[in-house]
Amino acid sequence: MKFLDDVVLLVRSGAGGAGSMSFRREKFVEFGGPDGGNGGKGGCVWVEGAGNLNTLIDYRFRPVFKAATGGHGMGRNRTGAAGADLTLKVPLGTEVIDHETGRVLADITQEGQRFHLLRGGRGGRGNASYKTSTNQAPRQFTPGEPLQEMQVRFRLKLLADVGLLGLPNAGKSTFVRAVSRAKPKIADYPFTTLHPALGLVRTGNTEFLMADLPGLIEGAAAGLGLGHDFLMHLSRCRAVLHLVDAHQDDPVAAYRTIRKELKAYDKEFGTSLMALPEVVGLTKTDLLEPADATKIASAFTKKTKIKPLLIAAAAQVGTDVAVKMLAGLLASDSTR
Repeated sequence: MKFLDDVVLLVRSGAGGAGSMSFRREKFVEFGGPDGGNGGKGGCVWVEGAGNLNTLIDYRFRPVFKAATGGHGMGRNRTGAAGADLTLKVPLGTEVIDHETGRVLADITQEGQRFHLLRGGRGGRGNASYKTSTNQAPRQFTPGEPLQEMQVRFRLKLLADVGLLGLPNAGKSTFVRAVSRAKPKIADYPFTTLHPALGLVRTGNTEFLMADLPGLIEGAAAGLGLGHDFLMHLSRCRAVLHLVDAHQDDPVAAYRTIRKELKAYDKEFGTSLMALPEVVGLTKTDLLEPADATKIASAFTKKTKIKPLLIAAAAQVGTDVAVKMLAGLLASDSTR
């Protein structure tokens, strides 16, 4: 299934049904009079969180949604049927945004959480409701209230515990494959990950969700490459696993490039990605001699003051240690 995390829809509530103008005309029935019923209420529009969804693909090819119109009133004091409500189900982690103003209306994070997006129009009054002691045969009736309409934007931010960061081809997808049952695409060229992928990681009695995000490049915070569109998913995470290719010329520069983009993104969007707990791993160490890998790790520690893990995900080396460290960070995090 294709991953889709941002859609814009035109949504309409239901208009109220019109009131009726009618008079009793039964044969042999005295005391006739007005008997026009009221119109029915139009349907409302709701947004509801659904735990069994993980993408907004259901809204990709249907850009307009409308609740049902209320039924019109009829003679014999019959009230029109109420229009059925419309419920738009979205994955957990979806923000509901007024597309015109950019204002966030709701943040759907729990199963069954509901947000009242648009109110249905009230039904019009039939002429029977206007009858008074001085107006025995009113011919007044009103139409129902008009529908409400708006352009709404659904923006999905994945609810994951750990987000994977790194330059393209840093080994993120290989790591997710090694520690979970997720099967992201792996190839020997950059940008093999075009859409975020979720994997469930288990260690001992602990389990957590890991998100494999597209690789970042320099300038990502300004919109270059693919990563800028998916950095918003990182704001939902509780910890970060930052993977750096140990086989490249300058691992330290690669690490600092990503941290620079996070800082720029925080400044532009008011997030706090730089403050997330972080585990750093040097990947593809199976392509190096053990002594060379150790030497690179020591130089990395000296320049960044961070001691990286040595990881070779394809050979299942260092993955268990990384997973246990992440589980420890999550266990000590009381913010969620």
